[in-house]
Amino acid sequence: MTVDALTDVAGVRVGHATRTGGGWLTGTTVVLAPEGGAVAAVDVRGGGPGTKETDALDPRNLVRTVEAVVLTGGSAYGLDAASGVMAWLEERGRGVRVGPDPAHVVPVVPAACVFDLGRGGDFRARPDAATGRAAVEAAAASGPGAAVPQGCVGAGTGATVGPLKGGVGTASTVLASGVTVAALVVANAAGSVVDPETGVLYGELFQGRAVYPEARVHEDARRRIARAAARNAPPPLNTTLAVVATDAELSKAQAQKLAGTAHDGIARAVRPVHLLNDGDTVFALATGSRPLEAGPGTGGPLALNEVLAAGADTVTRAIVNAVRAAGPVDGPGGTWPAYRELYGQR
Repeated sequence: MTVDALTDVAGVRVGHATRTGGGWLTGTTVVLAPEGGAVAAVDVRGGGPGTKETDALDPRNLVRTVEAVVLTGGSAYGLDAASGVMAWLEERGRGVRVGPDPAHVVPVVPAACVFDLGRGGDFRARPDAATGRAAVEAAAASGPGAAVPQGCVGAGTGATVGPLKGGVGTASTVLASGVTVAALVVANAAGSVVDPETGVLYGELFQGRAVYPEARVHEDARRRIARAAARNAPPPLNTTLAVVATDAELSKAQAQKLAGTAHDGIARAVRPVHLLNDGDTVFALATGSRPLEAGPGTGGPLALNEVLAAGADTVTRAIVNAVRAAGPVDGPGGTWPAYRELYGQR
């Protein structure tokens, strides 16, 4: 049974740590790989990324697998959350072996951040090592194939998409070959997810699932969005993050290709993307439990094509799910209405 989430890739777990109230509106999300790690890669296309340990994922470099990936709020300050995850992994002997003792490990924990500073009212309220540890502990405590909370949780707690509230979303698909491809996103884009002429989500237009709201509903939504936006400071920095995972057996180079094509899924759901004030980053994880088998007429390396296409599609669906799951925020740091309160759950 699948739950339409990143956790449909067997062995992958997701945990959130969420901080709200008292000036806080932020959090951290950890994707925990199966013990022994997963082949990992990354593709960074935003002009203002905040990342950690991404160079280690270059196919030319030594590290092949990672035990966890951290997505966090707090801009570059929030990258400290990865330290808490590293400590938790070290205590369990999980990481790159660097000495004769099994405890001599260095966990490689790639991380990327979104800008949400001050959105809860306190600029200094941001994730730290303790937040990261809480998120990885939540991931480890979850059951195999557990449902993943979406919306204003974890790294999506303070996320926004244009003038609307953003958040965390996830989706998955099982290919005819039996390979699972899934995605988890933190939708926090400077661009818009909504067609301004109709109110339809761009991602649903691409999927052919768009249900157009009545004109009066759309006009009322536009007025409410304009009023809310007038109360907020201009959005200075934003980022959409994603982790795309599969149980297919991939090399680091193939995983990097998956991370790169998955950016197409962001471009279908957010317009514009990859701007100078975005930090759009996609990680790819491959657990390798299923061989990458070619279908009819797709021999050799072309067997990867189905996985690449599915990666982009699941990212688009995950962004739609994030926006639809997000709830509104009206607090000292600003006002962001939610898509579902403006347009309903059509």
